[in-house]
Amino acid sequence: QALRQISQRTISTASRRQAENRVPEKQKLFQEDNGLPVYLKGGAKDSLIYRTTAGLTMFGTMYAVYYLLVSSMPKKPN
Repeated sequence: QALRQISQRTISTASRRQAENRVPEKQKLFQEDNGLPVYLKGGAKDSLIYRTTAGLTMFGTMYAVYYLLVSSMPKKPN
């Protein structure tokens, strides 16, 4: 009986914490006209993710072009 009561209490308090509706505040944030693109409106974390992705993309592109140039050159005879 006591175990059942404790487990029910744990489940009900956990679900109450998760049920907090944050949609209106997120809508307000993303609909604000502040000149930022949608993928940067989340703040510093979004900016860091964006810059990291852009940097990795540039590095990968430059590496691919370099490897294509190296591969297109004839091999030196030994």
